[in-house]
Amino acid sequence: MKKANWRDRDRRRLGYRSDWQRDSARHRTQEQRYGSSEAGPSYRDRTPESRPVSNGAASSSSSSSAAPELPGFYFDAEKNRYFRLLPGNNNCNPLTRGLLQEREQEKHRARMITEDERPRKKAPRAGLNSALLLQKRHLGLLPGNSYSRLIHEVKVSGMRRHRLEVQSSDTSSPNTDNFRLIVGDSACERVFTVNDVSHGGCKYGIMNFRGCSRGSLSVEMCDNLYFTNRKVNSICWASVTHPDSHVLLCLVGMAETPGCVSLLPASLFSNSNPDQPGMLCSFKISTAWSCAWCLNPQADKTFSTGLSRRVIVTDAVTGRRQTYGISSDVLAQQFALRAPVLFNGCRSGEIFSIDLRQRGRRDHSWKACRFYQDSAITSVRILQDENYLLAADMIGEIKLWDVRVTKPVQKYEGHHNQHAYLPLHVNEPEGLLTAVGQDCYTRLWSLGDGQLLRTIPSPHPAGKDMIPSVVFSSQLGGSRGLPGLLMAVRHDLYYFPYNSDYQEGGGVVAEAAC
Repeated sequence: MKKANWRDRDRRRLGYRSDWQRDSARHRTQEQRYGSSEAGPSYRDRTPESRPVSNGAASSSSSSSAAPELPGFYFDAEKNRYFRLLPGNNNCNPLTRGLLQEREQEKHRARMITEDERPRKKAPRAGLNSALLLQKRHLGLLPGNSYSRLIHEVKVSGMRRHRLEVQSSDTSSPNTDNFRLIVGDSACERVFTVNDVSHGGCKYGIMNFRGCSRGSLSVEMCDNLYFTNRKVNSICWASVTHPDSHVLLCLVGMAETPGCVSLLPASLFSNSNPDQPGMLCSFKISTAWSCAWCLNPQADKTFSTGLSRRVIVTDAVTGRRQTYGISSDVLAQQFALRAPVLFNGCRSGEIFSIDLRQRGRRDHSWKACRFYQDSAITSVRILQDENYLLAADMIGEIKLWDVRVTKPVQKYEGHHNQHAYLPLHVNEPEGLLTAVGQDCYTRLWSLGDGQLLRTIPSPHPAGKDMIPSVVFSSQLGGSRGLPGLLMAVRHDLYYFPYNSDYQEGGGVVAEAAC
């Protein structure tokens, strides 16, 4: 036995292969990658740090996936060698797989930022440009609907990033607090903002936008910001006295302060209106995940809140409530416009609707329809044709559902989500669907055919607390505005206009252009 052991050691020292190494296919692969083992010690006997890699694997055109993975080591393609790696996060060895993935993602983001800063001449589809589309339109080869959709795709591919400077009368204290949420009103002339403050809690206010036909955009922040030590879970605009007259906020309770839903007049956040702000009220509703305002006349001045295992529908004037018990947390809500029907998305993946005209029923017959996705629903959006509903979940799936047959009719690939509450943004005049992923990339899809048109990297390194919040509008800044994307990330505000001739001076658009 001892002689056999020494014989085996000699065979390994001289580079002989064991039985499992004699597999012909594996042997040929290793010979092609690392050369023959007859000239010296075998590849397995070398220290991983000293193992060479062929010139093909070290070239810039090939990735580190060309080198075999070794337990406890990672391969650096730039330095063409292996480095020792310990799993998990530790102070002794800063090289972890998570850190390496973040480095690769940051390199990819930096490359995309560089590409986006160059003039974009390549359309999302081969041979697609404005001149060719216009020519086909004049020749009658392209229907009007198709021309409108395709021209928007060309415009999306040409959007470029511009930083906006927010004007404020208080120039001594610039905004250094990170944006967390921005929500535009129906005309996209005002955007409600929620910022995290360094000492805890958050502040919220309204930014006023003004656009013009040349594509310029100016921003003014109201001076009277409001602060709260509670987290804002959900926001929506409310039409109490006139369209978008109020803002509905869901505030999470903490310590001895209970949660509530506040209905705030938008006139509170004004620099030039000293008059009485109007209806201001607060409803004691704890731990509300979502909220929605109803615009149907049959349920006038009614809003809903989604809670843990409950849905509460409240009359904002009388305070009358109707409670619906369910079996999951309601994370997303939206009312239909033509009928007083509320659509809800749950943590269980269930999507169901409540017909408010069936208030008296005690059983589950008030659920007009119900269907499921594979994970927690983070956003639901009803299209103008209210037979169709968009839903996004926490595994990154976005589906377009036909609620009449409760079946998905379209999927939108590429969205990234694992556990975050991420909304969807639909713009039907432009035929676009917009969503920000947990990887901090903003993606735009063609609403009709589900094609991914554009992926926009975040201007800042990705992070869990650095996910951009966006608004897309066909008339950003009001009736004279042009289509564009508004992005808030960290304490910066960016504008992606359709108009490639967008002009700015020192980061602020000159108002004289309007």
